[in-house]
Amino acid sequence: MSWSRYVALGDSFTEGMDDPYADGVFRGWADLVAGRLGQVTPGFGYANLAIRGRLFDGIVGEQLEPALAMKPDLISFAAGANDVLRRKCDPPTLMARFDATVARLRDTGADVLLFRFADVMSRLPGNNLVAPRIRYLNQAVGEVADRNGARLVDLWNDHEYANPALWSIDRLHLSAAGHRRTAAHVLAALGVPTDPTWWDVPPRPTVKSWPAARADDLAWAGRYLAPWIKRRLTGRSSGDTVTAKRPELGPIDPTA
Repeated sequence: MSWSRYVALGDSFTEGMDDPYADGVFRGWADLVAGRLGQVTPGFGYANLAIRGRLFDGIVGEQLEPALAMKPDLISFAAGANDVLRRKCDPPTLMARFDATVARLRDTGADVLLFRFADVMSRLPGNNLVAPRIRYLNQAVGEVADRNGARLVDLWNDHEYANPALWSIDRLHLSAAGHRRTAAHVLAALGVPTDPTWWDVPPRPTVKSWPAARADDLAWAGRYLAPWIKRRLTGRSSGDTVTAKRPELGPIDPTA
């Protein structure tokens, strides 16, 4: 089976943070997947509407109609992860809207990719509050995929993601190696051969002493956690001044 028009919807996960090209624009798993699909399908077109920091309503409100207007035959939809980080999130209500959105995407006849997210919270503050919501979201996404005939990319049950080397220095986004492995999962879900090296996992970082680890935690909190909290308190988002990196369908250089 082949696809000729692929549109990616979502937040920072799909935008490609933290896997930059040389010019600083983020690449990520979706670009890698599109590059591979472009190698096997002449005239292949790819658009990526994802913007970091977007909540579910922002993704649907800003990205859904432009995506449908492109008449894609393949759509990836990853949403909800930012919502469950919010204290007032109601996961059952969120997933009911998620289900309705996926049903609409599938009604176009396009194949739809959904994701069970990898476990990122085990290394972050607030795990006791957020982890149950992540588990609920991942379970519900599987049910939505079954109900609507979508393709499920299950990162949650890949325990290699427990390796810190698959995550960036901010501990929240994937590293380049993490994006490659995610791209391999997506291509497997599509039944498309992948570069076998994309499955490779770097060696785990050397375990640091307790004082060194706590010093790293303190530095991380100052550089990443404190700004995140400030944005929450002021109603701002990391994506407020960001626009989609690939807002229109077009070819992608698989060797970039």
